Amino acid sequence: MVADLSPATAWSNWVGNQAFTPRFAAAPRDEKEVAALVHDASERGYGVRVAGARHSFTPIVETDGLLLDLSRLRGVVATDPERKRATAMAGTLIRDFYEPLWSAGLALKNQGDIDTQQIAGAVATATHGSGIRNTCFSGVVRGARLVTATGEIRDIDESEPDLLRAAQVSIGMLGVMTRLELEVTDTYRLSEQVDLWPWEAVLERWDELVHAHRHFGFFWLPTEESAALYNLSSHDQTMADKCYVKLYDDAPPDRPDSAAVGRRTDRCYRIYPMLYDPNFHELEYFVPLALGRDALSAMRDLMLRSLPDSIFPLEVRTVGPDDAYLSPNYKTATTVISVSGQPGTDYWGYLRSVDALLSQFSARVHWGKLHFLSAERLHTLYPEAHRFIDLRRELDPAGMFLNDHLRELFA
Repeated sequence: MVADLSPATAWSNWVGNQAFTPRFAAAPRDEKEVAALVHDASERGYGVRVAGARHSFTPIVETDGLLLDLSRLRGVVATDPERKRATAMAGTLIRDFYEPLWSAGLALKNQGDIDTQQIAGAVATATHGSGIRNTCFSGVVRGARLVTATGEIRDIDESEPDLLRAAQVSIGMLGVMTRLELEVTDTYRLSEQVDLWPWEAVLERWDELVHAHRHFGFFWLPTEESAALYNLSSHDQTMADKCYVKLYDDAPPDRPDSAAVGRRTDRCYRIYPMLYDPNFHELEYFVPLALGRDALSAMRDLMLRSLPDSIFPLEVRTVGPDDAYLSPNYKTATTVISVSGQPGTDYWGYLRSVDALLSQFSARVHWGKLHFLSAERLHTLYPEAHRFIDLRRELDPAGMFLNDHLRELFA
């Protein structure tokens, strides 16, 4: 092989539910080394996958060939305030965008509550924040550079809309993404409102909460012990069967910054993140927004029947529509429903019951989180899946960037 190869050592993700040992591993220093490594792997008939920041719960990283670590390809390399664009290397962490963008008068349009993912991995799996006014990360990708299966470096932009829509959510199957161009926005600050609400109050005001706020999300707490599992403050109140509601809105210019608990005001990137312990294995499904309220009512009933397996909070968010072929938000705004199983327990029966329930609501999946999607359901739920597969085969006819998990769905 070429470049710097490490001996094959065991790899595991951040919560420890995925582990394997690749044949080879490498941490290329630049794009040329990526291309050389991919070309050499192709010549030798090895598969190639990229490790990212280890945040996926599914076996999408696993390979018996070459595992690439792109953490050296890190940094925001260009900003364009007029066009509202930012270009970054694939290994750039979400938190790495904060200061470079802010100093240029820019900010990410939206983000989730974990900011330690690499941007290429977040895009590849349609990672998201909350609020129907904005898309997931994939929806703001306006260009990308890929190392294809032959080792060729290929630029994709809006002049090739078909290929761009495939690349926006590709789960690493089109090639190794080395840099991305994102649409960003002007700097903005957020004001926070965090409170405990009764379940009934949230559902009664569902439409208002979804449409009136920049960001609306909540954790429903099935038991008194649930909140501590996600480091949620008790607010000195009983918490069982309550909703820990998070509302974020644009702060007016004359409102000063504040660090008051549950009422912060600050730069957007200081409000979004929260701390999670790696003590859960998560499944996350997306149902059409119009079905969200009914799906949530059914989920609450299921979780109350499934205790103690369902002790973790139910996280609920919304996401706006986009055009990426494999996006769970393709052409529709969604209600995002996240449930977790507890490591060390046999939670699979519970997660399968969640899958069976939410499949009745046309639920699509988060590619980086546990799911039970079949090839038949893929083509039913993702109307352009066939087009993605055609493009994948054109770019990688030998299936070099597939693994056993992905081959079942996309070969």
